Amino acid sequence: MAAPSIAMEVNCQSNFKLSKGEKKSLRKQNKARHTLLRHEGIEAVSYSTQWKELGLQALPPGLTVVEEIISSEEEKMLLELINWTEDINNQNCQKSLKHRRVKHFGYEFHYENNNVDKDKPLLEGLPDICDSFLEKWLAEGYIKHKPDQLTINQYEPGQGIPAHIDTHSAFEGEIVSLSLGSEVVMDFKHPDGVTVQVMLPRRSLLVMTGESRYLWTHGITPRKFDTVQASEHYKSGIITSDIGELTLKKREIRTSFTFRKVRHTPCTCSYSLVCDSQRKETPPSFPESDREASQLEQEHVHRVYEEIAGHFSSTRHTPWPHIVEFLKALPDGSIVADVGCGNGKYLGVNHELYMIGCDRSKSLVDICRERRFQAVVCDALAVPVRSGACDACISIAVVHHFATPERRVAALQEIVRLLRPGGKALIYVWAMEQERNNQKSKYLRRHRISQGKKEEIESDRATEGVLEQLSDMGSQDAASSVASIDAAQEKEPSSKKVANSELPVHTNRTSFHSQDVLVPWHLKIKTSKDKPAEPFGSVGSHDPSPVFHRYYHVFCDGELEATCQALSNISILQSYYDQGNWCVVLQKI
Repeated sequence: MAAPSIAMEVNCQSNFKLSKGEKKSLRKQNKARHTLLRHEGIEAVSYSTQWKELGLQALPPGLTVVEEIISSEEEKMLLELINWTEDINNQNCQKSLKHRRVKHFGYEFHYENNNVDKDKPLLEGLPDICDSFLEKWLAEGYIKHKPDQLTINQYEPGQGIPAHIDTHSAFEGEIVSLSLGSEVVMDFKHPDGVTVQVMLPRRSLLVMTGESRYLWTHGITPRKFDTVQASEHYKSGIITSDIGELTLKKREIRTSFTFRKVRHTPCTCSYSLVCDSQRKETPPSFPESDREASQLEQEHVHRVYEEIAGHFSSTRHTPWPHIVEFLKALPDGSIVADVGCGNGKYLGVNHELYMIGCDRSKSLVDICRERRFQAVVCDALAVPVRSGACDACISIAVVHHFATPERRVAALQEIVRLLRPGGKALIYVWAMEQERNNQKSKYLRRHRISQGKKEEIESDRATEGVLEQLSDMGSQDAASSVASIDAAQEKEPSSKKVANSELPVHTNRTSFHSQDVLVPWHLKIKTSKDKPAEPFGSVGSHDPSPVFHRYYHVFCDGELEATCQALSNISILQSYYDQGNWCVVLQKI
């Protein structure tokens, strides 16, 4: 849904004395205003606003919500089935995840790849009590295959589950989820950016088939309140944009039973572009050597930016304020290198500097030259500039494209080599933490549909559109030379390096759950002079346009500083977090 401003009168004149009741009401309004802003991205203002129609007012194709699928007595029986205090050696015992508690039956569901190990079934199958429900759903046509895998999740208020698509090759064509104990709003997102919020009532059954199962991501935003329809008669379905009918509802403890049927044959769905069974190329794995890392960067960094250069450049136009501040604070006449300059948007920020840019992409460097900027084609590990020649350097959204800790250290060392003693460098990398101090980064917040049409979702070279209008961004343990960051890593799922493990494909505009990821860029292909083609066709179609995957290593809190400290000839002057990026200012000693 869109992120409108809600009319809420919060102002009062200093010379107007409020009664005790009015003060209490004002406090409640302020609390509600902060809740809306924090959890929904809705800003309250003191004047009336008007909603505009959203681009989609229907459930995703193939999605069904069946209300009151079980009785309250059956709900109680199922909830009593769960023993969260079982012996930890029990295969079906509680798993302690950051976002919730979970149990698995039949097969363990692995959240790092949304898959199961088909060769390692659990000793116990599904609980016997589930059999009668499953037979009934089979008879009524909600499912075509009897499930043999069950995941039970328990959500406390404020907990959620990241947006994801269950792996195509892992499960058959329908996935069903039973909601117990409380209702919740689930978010569904099409690859083009269309987001639909669906109410799942207590004792309802969510059935995902077809497009909703194979193409749309689904997840639950971690928050303590949901924005829901105020009407008592409204239960399931889309949360509409009628402002007069919306209210906040506090979440309660919710338990979900999600049933799946493990697939033993390749998936033959109609969504071949996103289907792991039908991909023509083998997805890249974590690099095991410097040679493999170089090949990964060549295929999933260098080649991709060469292919998307024109489209990428069209979305790179607004310099980020803190970087502008750094450049404008430099003395007039300073020689500055922009390592990884892209289309050169920082090369003309301060005309009192002598700036030279370099980038691995010839097409991007050509764009710089068209704009009359000085730029050369080179690798960031071997910049053709004399050592000590620069008074300052910037490297924005570049270092995170190097695939091993050693290569990231080498990239920083090359930047330092260019500096004269006392010279400064500003480094930006993409952060794994896209929510900080209870505030989501603009990268996460910009997933909503705004002003009556779909927001254009472009991928980004870092959080490189965080401060721009159009962007869509799209692990290894550190080497011994870099301080360990294990304590800072997300616990669910694991981000450890696994031999021969495929790199996960990140879902744009969602939180990260692995440090090493492939981030999609949906290339817009113009079909006419003014109208670009839809990257995945219209909602419900099967004709997507090209999608490229770029490699990123997203940095945990403290990791960039630790990587810099592997260098012997620098001091860190400043480190900070800037809208989904970790940033340092360092000085050559």
